[in-house]
Amino acid sequence: MALFGAKKTQDNQDEQSDKKQDSQAKTVKKAVKKENPSLDNTEKSMKDLYAEEATKKTGRSKKNTSTSNFDGAFRTLVKPLVTEKATELSAQNKYAFVVNTVANKIEVAKAVYAVYGVKPLNVNIISMKGKTLTRGRIKGKRKDWKKAIVTLKKGESIKIYEGV
Repeated sequence: MALFGAKKTQDNQDEQSDKKQDSQAKTVKKAVKKENPSLDNTEKSMKDLYAEEATKKTGRSKKNTSTSNFDGAFRTLVKPLVTEKATELSAQNKYAFVVNTVANKIEVAKAVYAVYGVKPLNVNIISMKGKTLTRGRIKGKRKDWKKAIVTLKKGESIKIYEGV
C-alpha cells in the first residue's frame, strides 16, 4: 500500500512542475511580445512576408566593381615558374607560369593582361603529371599541374624575375 501512495505523490509533483514551466513560458512570451510588437500579428499572408523580404534586399549596397575585365585572374595564375629553363625562355620573350588545372588558353591570356597589363601573342599550355615518390615502403604521388608558356611582343616584358 505504501508503494501506491508514494507513486501518486511523485505524479502530483511532476504535474505541479509542469504547470510551473508552462506559466514561466507564458510570461516569457508576454515579455517578448512587449519588446517586439510586430510579433503580435502572427496571421500575416505570404504576400506580406515576401514584400518585407524584398524591401530588405533592396536596401543592400552593391559590391565594388574591380577595374580589370577578368576577375578570376587570381584563380587562374597560381604563380610564376622560376626555373633555369624558364629564365632562359625570358630571353626569347617567353614567360612561364603555373596555372590552375582547369584553366584554358583564353583564361590565361586574360589573366596575364589583367595582372601585368600586357597582351600576350601566344599561349601554350602543358599538362604536367605529378611525380611518383617512394619513402621506404610508402608510395605516393605529387599533384598533377599545368604549366603555361606566354609569348609577348618584342619590347614588352614582365618583371617577374627581379629580385630572384
